[in-house]
Amino acid sequence: MREPDGFREFLAARQSTLLRAAWLLTGDAHLAEDLLQTALVKVLPRWERLARDGAVEAYLRKTMVTTATSWWRRKWHGEVPSGHLPGPAAGRTSWEPANGILTSDGGFEAVDDRSVLAAALRSLPPRQRAVVMLRYYLDMSEAETAALLGCSNGTVKSQSSKALATLRTRLSRTQRAQEVSV
Repeated sequence: MREPDGFREFLAARQSTLLRAAWLLTGDAHLAEDLLQTALVKVLPRWERLARDGAVEAYLRKTMVTTATSWWRRKWHGEVPSGHLPGPAAGRTSWEPANGILTSDGGFEAVDDRSVLAAALRSLPPRQRAVVMLRYYLDMSEAETAALLGCSNGTVKSQSSKALATLRTRLSRTQRAQEVSV
């Protein structure tokens, strides 16, 4: 199959945004790459018609959401080992060997906050995660999100409300646990 007109240009312009959206859906960088590639393979045979209608990105996002949901339904939900530890961010870090404490003036806090938020997002059901990603990360309206997910505006509102309530609860619990351990 030959490469359709405009494919490289579209990918060069939108790849990073689509990859971040895929990461928000999967919670894993490697799975995000696989998801985007799988979605592109599914969209490629329809490319010319979608490009003519100006619907490539919307169709690609819809394909990513349905593919991620399909993967999630089949996936084993056990422990997933991590291949790397976060390195020091832009802050001064010091090690106190006498008491085994790593202190920081702000270097690791941002990494900790992102990892806590990412874990909380991954714990949401796929539909709620998709709504949060589309509404708050890609800044889509309720109507656009509903059209993309094939549901009503009310469903988008309720899923968004439930997701945000769950995130607030989980993040406040994490914050209280951190305050107690300090």
